[in-house]
Order: sequence, then C-alpha cells, then structure tokens
Amino acid sequence: MIRRIALMVIAVGVSCMGPLVTPAGAQESPIREWTVPWDESRPRDPYPAPDGRVWFVGQTADYAAWLDPETGKFHRYDLSPGAGPHNVVVAPDGTAWYTGNRGAHIGSIDPATGAVREYPMSNPDAYDPHTLVFDDAGRLWFTVQHGNMVGRFDPRSGISDVIAVPTANARPYGIDVASDGRMWFTEFAAAKLGTVDPASMELTEVVLPRDGARPRRLVVTSDDAVWYVDYAGGFIGRVDPMDGSIEEWASPSGAAARPYGMAVDDQDRVWYVETGPRPNRMVAFDTNTQSVLGTWPIPSGAGSVRHMAYDPRTGFVWFGTDANTIGRVDTR
Repeated sequence: MIRRIALMVIAVGVSCMGPLVTPAGAQESPIREWTVPWDESRPRDPYPAPDGRVWFVGQTADYAAWLDPETGKFHRYDLSPGAGPHNVVVAPDGTAWYTGNRGAHIGSIDPATGAVREYPMSNPDAYDPHTLVFDDAGRLWFTVQHGNMVGRFDPRSGISDVIAVPTANARPYGIDVASDGRMWFTEFAAAKLGTVDPASMELTEVVLPRDGARPRRLVVTSDDAVWYVDYAGGFIGRVDPMDGSIEEWASPSGAAARPYGMAVDDQDRVWYVETGPRPNRMVAFDTNTQSVLGTWPIPSGAGSVRHMAYDPRTGFVWFGTDANTIGRVDTR
C-alpha cells in the first residue's frame, strides 16, 4: 500500500568522573563499560561526536551528557523538566540534537556555550518524537512512536514535516537512511517496515513474512539492503529493496533472544544485542556469509541495550544500558 500525504534556553553543566567497569576476564572481551555518575537515569543512545566525545541522554532524568572515553570524564546538560529525552545525534559542527520524547520537541545543544534550544513539533499530533537519523543533506528524519508518524526536520528552518503511517497503531520505532536518501523505519506493533521517498514523500509499507513479528530496530548496509531484528520472534532479517524479497535467520538464543539495539560497521557486519538472556549478549553477524561471528556477554548485565551507533574512525560500536553504563565494543 502506498499513501502520499502532504507534509504538513536553559543549560546547567555538571562534570564528573565515572569508574570503568572491569569484570573478570575483561582482557579477553571486546567490550568496555563506564558507570554513569547519575544513578538510575537510563543512559541511552550514545553517539560519537567529531571531537571524540560520546554524547548520550538520560531518559528518566531529563539530561543530555557526554563522556570523554580517554579520561573517563562526564559532563551533563540539564534539559527542561519533563523533556524525556530519548535519542541524540551529533552534527559535523558538533551540535547535539535530541528528541524530547515526552516534551513534544526536537532540541539542540551548543557544545561551546551549553545553550539548549527547543523546536516544538509543527504538528501537535506528533507529540512523542522517538529516534533521529541524519541524511546526507543534513536533515533529520525521525519516528513518532505513539503519534504513529514519521517526519523530517530541517535544522536550518526549525520546521518539522510529518507523515501519518497508514497502519493504525503501528508504533514507528527504529530508523535509518539508505545511500539514495530513502528513509526506512520499523513498525514495531505491525509486523511491517516502512519507507519514504525523500523527493515525493510517498510512504510505502513492507509486510514481513510472520504476523507475530515485532521489528524494533534496523540498519542499512552498503548495498542498501535493509536489516532488522524481530524482538518477539528472535530473528535477524533482510529486505532486498530491489525485488522486495525477505530472508530471516534465527538469533543464537532463539525465540528467547529479544534482539533490540543494533548497528552496522564498515565491513557490513551487523552488531546487535540479545536482551532476553541475562546478562545481555552482544552478537556479531556477517551479512556477507549470513553467519554469526561471535557472541559476548555484556559485563554489567545491561538489562536492555536499546540503540547503538558505530564510529568508523575508531571501529567502536557504542551502547547504553539500563544498568547505568555507557559501553563500547571494539569491532576491529
């Protein structure tokens, strides 16, 4: 089904040092973690900045922050009460952009001055912006989970344009952009993926092969294939955008895997986390051979890893955990 729809400052700085989590056997693990100094704030969605710092948000404590992995230093920016930040990305100029998931806005933070600016959603029905991703033109695409929309935000104008998802209560969730500028997203409650043509703003839905599938996150590899994880069924899947064919592979922990956060590296290996096992397990999947390369327990246990980002400059995949840590896995 294809539907075309017309598109419609306060800062507080805090600096702390966080201890490195060093479990037994850590020297053999590619995973390192730092404990966040603000307790039970659900640090999530870390994103590497051009200066080497790693930004993240405290979802339950209304802050954005960065970690300097070289020194272990943390620095915090308090956001407006009730912002409920969900996700953060960093522009090439160093500006951090975040979603005010409970505050119905997209916000920016100037790293030089600490100034925070909020941009309310242009459509009031888009009340819970969820996950952001940049396209090559510097625009931000985003999902709106309970508002059941996807949108595009122009940082130059501060205007957001949104499109309603045709399937009711689909819960748009994970998002990525292909090399041709096409935006892809998951419909977590609908066993579908969606895609938007950036020129026409036409939205197309892709039906997955199992009604019970719950696709949560996705990534796009260098050949523009779309890879997703099925949180409910314990699968990793691939959609070929050329012919629409879909293949799936069982995750190592099977139906109990609960795969969630994922990222893709510069060798088209998909890294994702099984959040069903305790501790959570990091999985490396080779998309060229369609095989699992390895699995590693996350030292802190993690609780859940909800989103991840790959830094091609260092080879690190960054993640946050419900165990109040920021971590990285060395993919090299």
